[in-house]
Amino acid sequence: PAMPPAGPGASPPDGAWGWVVVFGAFVSIGFAYAFPKGIAIFFKEIQDFFGTSYSEIAWVSSITLATTYGAGPISSILVNRYGSRPVVMLGGLLCGIGMVSAAFCTSILQLYICVGFITGFGLALNLQPSVIIIGKYFLKRRPIANGLAMAGSPVMLCTLAPLNQFLFDNFGWRGSFLILGAVLLNCCVAGALFRPIGVAKESVKKQMIEEEKEAPKEEVTKVSIEMSNPAYPSAETKEEEEEEKGCCKKINRYLDFSLFKHRGFLIYLIGNVLMFLGFFAPIVFLAPYAKHIGIDEYSAAFLLSILAIVDMIARPATGIIANSKWVRPRIQYFFSFAIAFNGACHLLCPLASGYTGLVIYSIFFGLAFGMVCAMLFETLMDLVGAAQFTSAVGLVTIVECCTILLGPPIGGTLIDTFGDYKYMFIKCGAVMVLAGTFLFIMNYYNYHMLAKEEKERKAKEEDPKIVRTENEGRSNWNKETQQDGPELEPLKDEREGLKTEVNGT
Repeated sequence: PAMPPAGPGASPPDGAWGWVVVFGAFVSIGFAYAFPKGIAIFFKEIQDFFGTSYSEIAWVSSITLATTYGAGPISSILVNRYGSRPVVMLGGLLCGIGMVSAAFCTSILQLYICVGFITGFGLALNLQPSVIIIGKYFLKRRPIANGLAMAGSPVMLCTLAPLNQFLFDNFGWRGSFLILGAVLLNCCVAGALFRPIGVAKESVKKQMIEEEKEAPKEEVTKVSIEMSNPAYPSAETKEEEEEEKGCCKKINRYLDFSLFKHRGFLIYLIGNVLMFLGFFAPIVFLAPYAKHIGIDEYSAAFLLSILAIVDMIARPATGIIANSKWVRPRIQYFFSFAIAFNGACHLLCPLASGYTGLVIYSIFFGLAFGMVCAMLFETLMDLVGAAQFTSAVGLVTIVECCTILLGPPIGGTLIDTFGDYKYMFIKCGAVMVLAGTFLFIMNYYNYHMLAKEEKERKAKEEDPKIVRTENEGRSNWNKETQQDGPELEPLKDEREGLKTEVNGT
């Protein structure tokens, strides 16, 4: 296929083939998020088959989720090296291999390896490149494109839950795993749609040499931004020079550890690590819980579909609310409310007796879940700024992966110990209410401190020359992304290209 025009300042096409890429991302992101939750349909049966406890079976979903999140940085590094297309195709292949081999497992440990690690790693290779490539194809319409691609998650969950139940009834869990392996191979097709786009290497080098002569100071900022932003197309041309600079700098290029000194980032991290202890367990145990209290299988699977449909509506709606001029400056409060609201739903769940109660719980849970998911990365970007965003996502996913891993098994242990699901829901609810409260109080403190620092910053910002020097770069990116968008206009026209890339992370 003909490459899109790649001149020194080639801007994203914002459409055309971009919509095909969005469709591919829709499929691969959908599988990556929905698959570990959809598998929960088989848990009760696999548990009876192997005679294991709830906590042992919950590890399957946990390991899959944690691997999908934890392998994010590996995925980013591979994308930098080889581009999005081959990485996603490899991911699809691994998912297929993992599920097909899982169909022949004879112990729960083999399931952990096949479904947890192999399929989980395949899903991780699907997720990151899909998010990155949308940033390269879209600029003006990026929120729409991202919203459509992210909708893949609830849409897939909605279809996977009843489909899995149907497959199980007709083919048993082993047959279902074989068929699911074949279904996951569609990620290879989605990956094939990711036509590479970017700036030709030679033109970048020439451009850099010219710019170095003209404005050495500006170049310093540009390079430092590129370093902390792996999604930058010309990052590949740095590879040769990087090798000489030693290992530490190489790691620092993907993961900027100076973020651990960043107040806002630390608040976000602690709050999220707490939150993830209770975030996924209720979804994983929703269908088994319904079957446990005597609801038939299809109705139990349908609960996940209800949750997903509400989630589908909640995400874009939350995006619109969060972007409004009243909420946007205080988006952190909205995020902490969403987390606490999630917790409140779980705390009230044990009161829901019968199917109607569970349907109501699923609707509220879907709403709360969608709200948190929609703002998860938006709030992080609001805190650390666009330049450090890629590094921040990498670090957050590595740290979170521990609590994502532990959440469902702790829930399973509670179910095994008390023989009742209500303690699991109470645990998840309490943890999430705590996380929401913590984020609310700490963000209040953070906003208060930022207001203090605002005065010093304003004085510096009045002189445009100081603003762009290297030492000021970071704090100003912070300031700017709090009002991301049209307010970035003061940048000169020739820096338009840089702006495109930094915002397109």
